[in-house]
Amino acid sequence: MTIRGVLFDFSGTLFRLELGDNWLDGLMDDAAAADLLRQLTAPTGRLEGLPPELHEAWDRRDLDPDLHREVHLAALANIGVPDAALAGKVYDRLLEPASWQAYPDTAAVLGELKAAGYPVGVLSNIAWDIRTVFDRHGVAGLPDEYVLSYVEGRVKPDPELFRTGCARLGLDPAEVLMIGDSQEADGGATAIGCAFALVPPLPTIERPDALRSVLREHGLLPA
Repeated sequence: MTIRGVLFDFSGTLFRLELGDNWLDGLMDDAAAADLLRQLTAPTGRLEGLPPELHEAWDRRDLDPDLHREVHLAALANIGVPDAALAGKVYDRLLEPASWQAYPDTAAVLGELKAAGYPVGVLSNIAWDIRTVFDRHGVAGLPDEYVLSYVEGRVKPDPELFRTGCARLGLDPAEVLMIGDSQEADGGATAIGCAFALVPPLPTIERPDALRSVLREHGLLPA
């Protein structure tokens, strides 16, 4: 069946959390801070060293904004952030629109898909309204739908979340391409018949045109 619409993941696909050096105010070296940031934004798996009593909350964090904050603050305290005020400051930076950088081809491909008449959705495991990030980058109006786990009460790779995304686009799953950075989470779309394309969650400066490349491969943008 011909691909007639696209669902995009958010973190590591359209945008990437990039806080720069010293974002932990010298609490750990740059390499350790970069690894922590990678773990905090990983679509699957648990934070290293997370106490067992927080495992269930961590697994459910993208279903509840309050739980998301609570478990992140607990995790930051566990790795040595010395006080609640600083942990709160660090957590708030994770949600600030200015902390999220767009991949170089994000705005262009969203605009080109819109102009070509393809319905587009963003489908994300997330516990806060990411439309603020899209708005900051001037692209909030380009996706037709935002399917967010904390609103829908389901997280990827739950097939029902992908079904919801396809239904919002008005398309059969076989007509939808899911693009994301996680085979385990985003690739779950294949269980209901969607096509899937994997992109690497590299720093934005290192991934100039991965979105455009996969859209060309699937015939949605001209070569």
